Amino acid sequence: MCRNIKTLFNFDPPATSDEVQASSIQFVRKLSGFTKPSQANEAAFDLAIERVSAAAQELLNSLVTNAPPKNREVEALRAKERSVARFGK
Repeated sequence: MCRNIKTLFNFDPPATSDEVQASSIQFVRKLSGFTKPSQANEAAFDLAIERVSAAAQELLNSLVTNAPPKNREVEALRAKERSVARFGK
């Protein structure tokens, strides 16, 4: 999995469309191997981002859980702690 793509489900506040879009861009970049596509591939690249974003948003909207929403700040702190434990300062 792409390390830059973050979990977006079950957070308070919910993921924004900008966050879904950013994750979609990262996913398409990873799949294609392009950071920025050539002009010949730009339309296909943009269409892929649009479709992945729509599918991701649909998924997030349809998922259900009984777990309480996670706090973004707490999860960010936990991620930093895991990083320090794994890689040091």
